[in-house]
Amino acid sequence: MSFNHREPGKPVLQPRYTLSLLALAIHTLVSPTQAIAADGTTTDTTSNEQTMVVNATTKKDTASQESKDYQVKTTRAGTKLLLTPRDVPQSLSVVTQQRMQDQQLQTVNDVLGNTTGISVQQDDSERSYYYSRGFQITNFTYDGIPTSMGDAWNFGDAASDTAIYDRIEVVRGATGLMTGAGSPAASVNMVRKHADSKTFTGNLTASYGSWNKQRYVADISTPLNDSGTIRGRVIAGYQDQDSWLDRYHKNTKFLYGVLDADLNDSTTLSLAWDYQDADTRDPTWGGNPVFYSNSSLTHYRRSLNSSADWTYYHTTVRKVYADLTHNFDNGWSFRLNGTHAENTFSDKLLYVGYLSTPNEQTGEGADGFGSMDRGKREQTSVDGYASGPFELFGRQHQLMAGLTYSRQHNSTYSRDGVTDEDAYDIATGDIGIFNNSWNGNIAEPNWSDWYANANDVVRQKSAYTAARFSLADPLSLIVGARYTQYSTIGSSGDMKKNNTTPYAGVVYDINDTWSAYASYTSIFQPQTYRDTSGHYLAPVTGKSYETGLKSAWLDGRLTATMAIFRIEQNNVGQEVSGAYVNNSSEQAYVATKGARSKGAEFELNGALTDNLQMTFGATRYVARDSDGRYNPDQPQTSFKLFASYNLPELPALTLGGGVNWQNRVFDDVSAPDGTTKRVYQGSYPLANLFARYQVTKQVSVQGNISNLFDRKYYTYMNNYVYGEPRNMSVSVTWQF
Repeated sequence: MSFNHREPGKPVLQPRYTLSLLALAIHTLVSPTQAIAADGTTTDTTSNEQTMVVNATTKKDTASQESKDYQVKTTRAGTKLLLTPRDVPQSLSVVTQQRMQDQQLQTVNDVLGNTTGISVQQDDSERSYYYSRGFQITNFTYDGIPTSMGDAWNFGDAASDTAIYDRIEVVRGATGLMTGAGSPAASVNMVRKHADSKTFTGNLTASYGSWNKQRYVADISTPLNDSGTIRGRVIAGYQDQDSWLDRYHKNTKFLYGVLDADLNDSTTLSLAWDYQDADTRDPTWGGNPVFYSNSSLTHYRRSLNSSADWTYYHTTVRKVYADLTHNFDNGWSFRLNGTHAENTFSDKLLYVGYLSTPNEQTGEGADGFGSMDRGKREQTSVDGYASGPFELFGRQHQLMAGLTYSRQHNSTYSRDGVTDEDAYDIATGDIGIFNNSWNGNIAEPNWSDWYANANDVVRQKSAYTAARFSLADPLSLIVGARYTQYSTIGSSGDMKKNNTTPYAGVVYDINDTWSAYASYTSIFQPQTYRDTSGHYLAPVTGKSYETGLKSAWLDGRLTATMAIFRIEQNNVGQEVSGAYVNNSSEQAYVATKGARSKGAEFELNGALTDNLQMTFGATRYVARDSDGRYNPDQPQTSFKLFASYNLPELPALTLGGGVNWQNRVFDDVSAPDGTTKRVYQGSYPLANLFARYQVTKQVSVQGNISNLFDRKYYTYMNNYVYGEPRNMSVSVTWQF
C-alpha cells in the first residue's frame, strides 16, 4: 500500500484531522484491502498505485467550501486533457465565480485587468486591448472553441458580462495546441454556466454605485421534469450608468438561457442562447492630445469628454451553443461542441487632435474628423475530441485527439466625416473642445459615401492530438501537435497557410506537494491586424519556452506557480501611432522583426484556510525587438493581490481587498514641432476594498470601493486616456 504516491492526473487529499488518521489506521488493521471514505463508501486499496483518500468533512461540507474557492480542482486548459492545475506544464490562472463576486468583476475586461501577468490598455471609452509577457492577446475561446479578436471587434468580446460564466481561465504563453493559432501572449477561455441543479434555486442581485450606476441580475435554475434529467437555467441582466466623463451614458442588457438534458446515464446534451446589447451615448474615440500647440504636455481634467453630442456606439452579440458529451464505461469520453455567433456594431465618432493640437492659453485650435462605421462578424465553429486512459508497458497513460473547423466572415463599412481629405478638418473648422465652455454641441461634418473597409472570410481547419505518458511514478511527459490549415479570402487579401505546431511538456513530482515542469511549443499566429492599406499582416512565427515549479495544498484548493519563460518571434503586429486602416476607426499595425521576451512569474491562488481566500501574482519580464524596447507603454513589472476573509468570530461578515501595482512606462509620441518626445508615466498602485454581511440565510449586502486613494493614471499614453477614478457600489443579493 502506498500512502505517498500521487497518481498521475489526480489530486492528493491531505489528512486534516488526527481523528481521521486514527480511524483510518484502525480500519486498515481490520481490513487491509479497503479504506473508508468520509461519505461511508469503501475504496479498494490493493493496487500499488492507489491514492489514499482521507477527509473528515462530509461531501456536502466540502462542496460548499469549494464553491467559495478561488481555485478549481481540475481543468482542460492548455492541453484539453483533464488535469489538475499542478499537472499543466504552463502558467495558468483561474478566476472563479466567487472571486468575480467578491471583487465585482462584471466584465471580461474587469477580470483580465485583475489577472496575474495581464495588462490592459484602454484606447478610449469603449475599446480595450490586453497584453501578456509584452505581447497582445488575440486568442479568446468559449468552452475551448477559438475566436480571433481583431481591432474592429474588441468591444464585443471584452465587454461580455461575466454573469453567464462559471469561471475564466487564462493560460499564459503560446497555446498552439489548444487554439491552433498559437498566440505568444496568452489564451483566455470563458467557461459558461450550465443548468446543473435538480432543485429550483437562484438569486437576484441589485446594486447602485458611483455615477448613477444601476445593475440588476437574475440567475434562476430549475428542473423541467420530475427526475431532474432535464434542467433549465436563465440569467438576465440590465445595467444603466453615467461616467466620470461629461455627458457619457451607457446601458447594457443581456439574456442567457441554457437547457441541459441527461439523455441517459452516460450522455448529456446542452443547448444555450446568449444575447448581449450595449448602447453608448457620447463615447470617446481615442484619447485627448498629449501636447499643446507649443509642444508642452497637456493636463486635462479627468471628466473632459472630447466627443460631440451626435456620437454613439451600439453593439449586439448573439450566440447559440450546442454541446454533446458522452462518457464510456472504459473511462473514455467524447465531446462535440458547436457554436454560431453574430456580432454587429454601428457607430458615429469624432477623433480630435489628429493633425493640430489646442492652444495652451485658449484651449482652441484642435482639428478633428468624424467616422461612421458599421459591421458584422459571423462565426461558425465546431470542435470534437475524445480523451481517455490507455495502458502501455504496464502503466496507465492519457490520450486526447480531436478536430476543429471554424469559418469567420467579417464585413465592415465606413463613411468619412471630412471636407478636405488632406487636412481632415470637419465642416466647422477648429474645435474649441479644450476650453471650459465645451459641451459637445457642434455640427456634424459632411459625410462621404459608404465604402467597404473589409469583406473577407477566414477559415481554420485543425487536427490535434496530445498524450500524457506516465514514464515513472513521479515523471510524466505530455507530447502533442496541431496541424492547421488557415486561409483568408476577400478584400483584406487572399492568403493560405498550413502549419504543424508541436507541443511538449514534462512534469516531475518532487513530492506530494511540489512539482517541477518544463514546456515548449512553436508559435504560428495568423493575424487579424491590418496595415494602413487594409491587408492582413503575415502570420507570427517563433518559439516559446517555459520552466518552473508548481505546488498544491489542501487537496488542490491552494496552488502556487513559479515560472521562467522565453519567447522568440517574428512578424508581430505592433500598433502604428495615429494610423488607421483606410482612414477608418480601425487601428493600423506594422509587422516587427526579432521580438524577444524573457522573464519570470509567480502566483499563489486559492484557500489558505477555510476562511481565507487569496490570490497574489507577480510578473517581471523584458521585451525587446530590433528597434529597442517592445511595447514600452506596457508595464514590465506588476503585482496583483486580492484576499477575502470570513471572520470566525462573526461568520456573517466577510472582509477583503487588495492592490494592483505596476512600474513606470513610457511611449514615444509625435509632437507638434515635428520631433518625437518620450512621455513617461510613473509607477502607481490601485487599491480596493470590499465587505459583505449575511443579513439572513437568504439575504446578503456587499459594498465595494475601487481606486481607494483616487489615484490619477493613464490607460493609454499615445493619446491621454484617464483610468477610472475612485468609485463605490452597494449590492443586495437574495438567494432562494
